[in-house]
Amino acid sequence: MKLLFDLFPVILFFVTFKFGQSNSTELAAWLQGFLGGAADPEQAPVLAATLVAIVASVVQFGIVLARGKKPEPMLWISLVIILVFGSLTLLLHDSTFIKVKPTILYWVFAAILGFAAITGRNFLTKLLGSQIKLPEAAWKKMQIAWILFFFLTGGLNLLVAFLCETETWVNFKLFGILGLTLIFTIALGFWITRIAAAEQNNGQAEG
Repeated sequence: MKLLFDLFPVILFFVTFKFGQSNSTELAAWLQGFLGGAADPEQAPVLAATLVAIVASVVQFGIVLARGKKPEPMLWISLVIILVFGSLTLLLHDSTFIKVKPTILYWVFAAILGFAAITGRNFLTKLLGSQIKLPEAAWKKMQIAWILFFFLTGGLNLLVAFLCETETWVNFKLFGILGLTLIFTIALGFWITRIAAAEQNNGQAEG
């Protein structure tokens, strides 16, 4: 359920884009009245999808606040980036900005974790330390793994965004990045399980 909630804006972006492909002319006319200026039917699907993603992100953030919960830092960062790059996409009628948005998001995450690593801190221990018992070296390796994942995924997004058709990028944005994230987290989960089991066995042997 949480996964669907987290992916809410991405899923609506995908659905709106696919709908827009079949109704690009009508959508372009509507966008012209809503945004002002001429709207290219070819750009209409991604512009409409961007508008929906912005609204969905704001709604998502509002739901968290309405539930009386404190928004996670990642949600704050995601909201700010979609507002900035989504707005630029709509104002300039240029899909370049929304295409680089995932890269900016992932590289910001990588930079935050990288800065934490350089300064001797580890945000992962704050998030998972109470649930998983791992040696300090393992936490450091996990943080480095996430830094590399975010950096490489951001770079891959740029390649797909600018070397492939927009439709291919939209498909990759949902299925490709989600698939890579699932594979990475599953592999990381197996590694954590192995390290945690070894740590527990060492503790029992010492006891």
